[in-house]
Amino acid sequence: MSGKRGMAPQHRQKESRSDVSARQKGLREKDPPQSGPQRESAVHRKGARAGILLALLAAALYAVQSPFSKILLDYMSPTLMAGFLYLGAGIGMGAIAFFRRAAGAPRGGERFVKADLPFVLGMIVLDIAAPILLLFGLRSTTAANASLLNNFEIVATALIALLLFKEAIAPRLWAGIAFVTASCALLSAVDLSAFDFSPGSLLILLAAVCWGLENNCTRRLASKDPLEIVLLKGIFSGGGSIAIGLLAGERLSSAWSVFAVLGVGLVAYGLSIFFYVYAQRRLGAARTSAYYAVAPFIGVLLSLLLFREWPHFTFWIALVLMGLGAWLSASDGPLFPRRRSPS
Repeated sequence: MSGKRGMAPQHRQKESRSDVSARQKGLREKDPPQSGPQRESAVHRKGARAGILLALLAAALYAVQSPFSKILLDYMSPTLMAGFLYLGAGIGMGAIAFFRRAAGAPRGGERFVKADLPFVLGMIVLDIAAPILLLFGLRSTTAANASLLNNFEIVATALIALLLFKEAIAPRLWAGIAFVTASCALLSAVDLSAFDFSPGSLLILLAAVCWGLENNCTRRLASKDPLEIVLLKGIFSGGGSIAIGLLAGERLSSAWSVFAVLGVGLVAYGLSIFFYVYAQRRLGAARTSAYYAVAPFIGVLLSLLLFREWPHFTFWIALVLMGLGAWLSASDGPLFPRRRSPS
């Protein structure tokens, strides 16, 4: 008995060392399990990154609108063009919806309910007004100016989100709003000393305000299927603008221009809105609009390449201010990061 007792501890010690070695090897091969909050944080970060990419893609697609619309305004009147732009978006998204249903893909969001009706109506009416204002303004200003002035949508979206829907605005975004507003004032001014502003620029700013309000209406519908949202815009906003244009006496002068405008609408309004709505689900209205602010800079580059116009020096000052405003609006984190005290 005493001999067995004396050997038992040695046998157990040998097994213990082997177990420890195996456990250490297993720990090196497997990642430690994440806690619930850690998993939620990782999912949130991944969703935010996806939202940023979607917002930037939406911005790049929308950027083609100002320069190509400026060209096509020589062949189609503004109100009819506004209608066909949205109609192109609706037709394109309708085709995608058809193939998606044929493939048996699930719905991309919740169904519309009666409580959504005020936001749907607001979205449709504002999407009639905004492009009409933009295109009338584009007639009397450069495409590069119009591209930058579209960034006033940041200011409008953020302030409306604050005032009507109580979304918080960080100090950094406030600073961005200040720079964007200063840039828009400089771009719109004909004579600052006399407070004389370009009518075309003011119309584009009004369009930006309409889209700022529309962004917040769309935000309330962000859980719905983006394809259905774009279809509603295309059918009712597009159809409404065309009806207004025809009643106002506008007529088509060339058939090819219809297809050209439909194509621009598919890209700039259809696909762009489609990705924008998905981005809003992850980022909210104010932050999505902030990342979307790169669209005017892409539009400026396209405008300068297409029209070969060299702007006045005030344009370049406004461009710098707008760049600062867009960067401040789109960047996360505090305006003045605190320095950590040495431990």
